[in-house]
Amino acid sequence: MSVKNTAVILSKIRSLMKNTKYVCEPIHAYIIPTGDAHQSEYVSDHDKRRDYISNFTGSAGTAIITETQAALWVDGRYFLQAEKQLDSNWTLMKDGLKETPTQADWLTKILPVGGSVGADPFMLSLEKWKPLEKSLKTNGHTLIAVDKNLVDIVWNDVQPPPPNNNLIILSDTYTGLSWQEKVKKIQSKLTEKKSVAFVLTALDEIAWLFNLRGSDIVYNPVFFAYTVVTTDKVHLFIDDSKLENGVSEHLELSDTSNGALVIKHDYNSIKDFLAKLHQSAEKKIWISDKSSYALHSAIPKSKRLVEPSPVALLKSVKNKTEIKGMKNAQIRDAVALCEYFRWLEKEVKSGNLTEIKAADKLEQFRREQAEFVSLSFDTISSSGSNGAVIHYKPSPESDKAITTDQIYLCDSGAQYRDGTTDTTRTLHLGIPTQYQKECFTRVLKGHINLATVIFPNGVKGHMLDTLARTSLWNVGLDYLHGTGHGVGHFLNVHEGPCGISSKVSLADVALQEGMVLSNEPGYYEDGDFGVRIESLILVQKAETKYDFKNKGFLTFETITPVPLQTSLIDPKLLTEKEINWINDYHSFCQQVVGEEMEKQGRHEAKKWLIKSTQPIG
Repeated sequence: MSVKNTAVILSKIRSLMKNTKYVCEPIHAYIIPTGDAHQSEYVSDHDKRRDYISNFTGSAGTAIITETQAALWVDGRYFLQAEKQLDSNWTLMKDGLKETPTQADWLTKILPVGGSVGADPFMLSLEKWKPLEKSLKTNGHTLIAVDKNLVDIVWNDVQPPPPNNNLIILSDTYTGLSWQEKVKKIQSKLTEKKSVAFVLTALDEIAWLFNLRGSDIVYNPVFFAYTVVTTDKVHLFIDDSKLENGVSEHLELSDTSNGALVIKHDYNSIKDFLAKLHQSAEKKIWISDKSSYALHSAIPKSKRLVEPSPVALLKSVKNKTEIKGMKNAQIRDAVALCEYFRWLEKEVKSGNLTEIKAADKLEQFRREQAEFVSLSFDTISSSGSNGAVIHYKPSPESDKAITTDQIYLCDSGAQYRDGTTDTTRTLHLGIPTQYQKECFTRVLKGHINLATVIFPNGVKGHMLDTLARTSLWNVGLDYLHGTGHGVGHFLNVHEGPCGISSKVSLADVALQEGMVLSNEPGYYEDGDFGVRIESLILVQKAETKYDFKNKGFLTFETITPVPLQTSLIDPKLLTEKEINWINDYHSFCQQVVGEEMEKQGRHEAKKWLIKSTQPIG
């Protein structure tokens, strides 16, 4: 696979780093993070600056360019992908490994005495800016805000324009709450915190608040906007064109009988608005440290209340309507996946089945389902060694054949109006080796261990992560990614603030009833195969014999009803409890998915489902 030579781009960036027309003083290093001005995980084509300068296309990673070097930090999900996509001008920094320096340590080591590091203040959150600034300052260096984005200047005429797509209005039958009710919840939080306003910058939080969805970022049903909620008003910073097709009426912008609740502003005026707001505000302005340093700098420190967004937690705890929608979406999505796996078993015999052809067919099956809007991320359709690339995306250059002598890993999902799905199943369309069966079964044991755990209120996700790894650890195996992430309701497939990971973060929150997360342990044999089993799990109350100190206990309900391939299971490695769980799970799949198949007239698919969910043991 050919790799783009980045030498010319790097040379232009380095030239701008010395040009005082674009920087207030010459800088010795320039930081290019992945995110946009809203610190989104996935970004629009317009904001793929790190992709453009490095050729690395993963969803996470930070690039730093100095006068003579260029380095890229990525986590364990992207080690193999980055190795393939970076050219010789770049040094890959494998974040999380002992030998890999932090960005601050690396900069401190290579910068000249009194070095200056630049970054676009809109592209770095306060939580990332302040620790880096402190570390550099301790070592005699300076972090400087560069207001003109240097990548944009180099990208110039070929940079895709900012997206500006139409919005979708969600009725209360999907959301369970009107946007006005949600606003009141935020305003009550303002009263509790004795604050005059709260600043929303995360795009999924704004979409959730207004019961609106968009498509400005592919697969993420969000749109570009900022919002400031005060005790009696809501200020929305958005492009005028997005208020068409009933959106203005939905937001009651034309209702002036009692004074409009929502006041519309130009999207780009948010910083000036905050600068004026604090001048007249007697109380503090609430803003999350996940918002950009640029917006924080518009508010004096004495007027800032820096605390986590209340919307993030409210959004992550689904109400009854949202939970019902999520479950229904999983069932319809399972119909599509079962049709797909049935098709795979037939098509593989033709000898011309490839990763891309398979991914396209899966999308076709999903499009046949009611309420389908789009995929929720690029389908990871990976055969053999490509399965070891954790966030692999097939391309014409990498497209491999799907055969009967290799493991096939498929991680995929969709956006439906009533919910978001994310499911991974690992298959072998021939006869797996004993080692492959052992790896699959140990991953499955971890999946079951997490799915069945009972834990007290107050437990955070990192406290449960080891449950999914123990079976692998027992034989010296492991995986280099988190075990679970939050999932939105017709929103981002990766949703904070909840998650299950070995990494401990101050931002971690306790798991609460109504949260939806993924359960996805895996194992990856570089150059050979990958195994991952992923279902979505709903946090719910657990019925226990006792209730220590009235803590209350929680557990998980698996809501993804997609069969596991039993030919990859080694029953000898399973306990009786684990075998019973698999059989009960398959009975659940057969019941709920079978009923939906009957409704849709998919009789052949139902036969496949029944065959694939026969008891084991």
